Amino acid sequence: MIGKVQRGKRVQGLVRYLYGPGRCEEHRDPHIVAGFRTPGELEPELRADGRRDFRRLDGLLTQPLALLGERNYHKPVWHVSVRAAPEDPILSDGQWAEVAHELMSRTGLARDGDEDAVRWVAVRHADDHIHVVATLARADGIRPEVWNDGYRIRDACREVERRFGLRSTAPADRTAARRPKRAEIAKAARAGRDEPVRGVLRRHVAAAAAGARTEAGFFAALEAEGVGVRKRYSTRFAGQVTGYAVAMPDDVGPSGQPVWFGGGKLASDLTLPKLRCRWSVEGHGRPGPRPLSGRHLSARTARAVVRTTVRRAADEARTAEEFLDLLQRQGLLVKPRYSRLEPDQITGYAVALPDTEEPVWYTGGRLAEDLSLPRLQHRWSAQERGTGIEEGELTFEERQAFYDDAAQAAAYATSQLRRHLATDPYRAADACWAASDALHVAAKVTGNPHLGHAADTYDRAARAPYGRIPRASAAGNALRTTARLLTLAGTQDRGTVSILLLVSRLITLLDTLAQLRILQQRQAQADAARAASQHLSRAAADAGPAAWHEDLVQPSQFQLAMAAFPNPWAPASGVAADGLGPAATRPPTSQRRTL
Repeated sequence: MIGKVQRGKRVQGLVRYLYGPGRCEEHRDPHIVAGFRTPGELEPELRADGRRDFRRLDGLLTQPLALLGERNYHKPVWHVSVRAAPEDPILSDGQWAEVAHELMSRTGLARDGDEDAVRWVAVRHADDHIHVVATLARADGIRPEVWNDGYRIRDACREVERRFGLRSTAPADRTAARRPKRAEIAKAARAGRDEPVRGVLRRHVAAAAAGARTEAGFFAALEAEGVGVRKRYSTRFAGQVTGYAVAMPDDVGPSGQPVWFGGGKLASDLTLPKLRCRWSVEGHGRPGPRPLSGRHLSARTARAVVRTTVRRAADEARTAEEFLDLLQRQGLLVKPRYSRLEPDQITGYAVALPDTEEPVWYTGGRLAEDLSLPRLQHRWSAQERGTGIEEGELTFEERQAFYDDAAQAAAYATSQLRRHLATDPYRAADACWAASDALHVAAKVTGNPHLGHAADTYDRAARAPYGRIPRASAAGNALRTTARLLTLAGTQDRGTVSILLLVSRLITLLDTLAQLRILQQRQAQADAARAASQHLSRAAADAGPAAWHEDLVQPSQFQLAMAAFPNPWAPASGVAADGLGPAATRPPTSQRRTL
């Protein structure tokens, strides 16, 4: 059962709408089931011509407003529509009356025994919902408080669900993202967009935040995607960024200017302070980004990750000291080499990834010829800028290794989560949150629509209640490693087998997360995880026939990859994966397809 709050200025028009035929003639037998008096006293009388006389009801509801005068709310009419789920049983008028009384009591507007409470009525004109209408003025001349009334209504609905055995819905724990408003939906339809701009921006921001390790990298990733970024600066400390807003260049308002959305208007965990907590060490606001980790990485991947990090630092630096400082700030272990003749002169360097038993050190010349310190110093002295990180810099084998290690990190996270199933499911909050990063980045780099739907669907299951930032965990860090590896891998030269293996690992991960949410008694989030897993299964099913193509991969390789991680939603034998009919009657795939 859900309740939606609206505010208005005139109660007369609302009452007449509720008793009218409705926009599509959907109103049937409108009548009052509860109110501040008995329903029989409040029911509008029928005139001789068969129409209702609303004058007495209008006067009773609006009379307390005269006591407040100028102290009235700008919109003093409080209107809540309460609707049951389609599969719920039809409630009687008496049961709907209990729902209305529970609603008014929980919000504090009309508690039992309070004779001076606000005046209200509950009108029913359909089987599955009622409308509660109240005027926000007490009979004793006090203006009632309605702050956070939506959360109290949510509590009332959940109590009614338990009382009558209705479908259980999610609590008001601020885990849901901001939904587009009706005007945004209409604007998207007029512009021919598939969805409102708010959803598109939320997806861009989520993917950029998942792939970035620093604030500068986050804003750079957004600008690279063509998203407009506007930073908000502190009024007390010059140059300090306190927030941000994003906009699509082609989405303008009546003034012709872009329509901006702050991070908090997209989702509760996309505000700049919470993003900084995500990027900081241990997620608790310590200075500096989370360090890179060598855990879950093969030797080939580790070398490629170190090389791309060193090249980024070289592009930003202009001196050897600044270069080494940037490497340390990026989380690498740095070992400078000094001249024997001039002890203060740096003649070389070596770097390694932390969080490994025995760090593997790489000199600049071992990473790439142009990354040796003499070559870099020559570039800096000539004021030459590097080309930066380009997708073409990684070889096909390195990209394959990135995807394979990303799948391995996801498998490690799943194994850690399964331990929490038997010990303490509430310790998995960080992994639930980080799984969203992995899905958003996977959807972005593969371009697969099913992965995009999975990431959007899973968002609800990812967030911790009330916007809390969970403490970092090994499983969560592994999933962040997955997201960052996929970001570095880019979108070129994607091997289908590697992507299918990654998708299979993500399916297993989401199934485990759904079980965790059930143990945490968070049914709505468990449903979101299951739905996201089904989207991933469709992605695997669509790419499966292409993977069997002899030009793409040998059948034995694909069979080994998929047999190790079976698809729990696989169709029955002889039925096509998309449910269109027997697979034997369908034409074979003749073109090469990738995710």
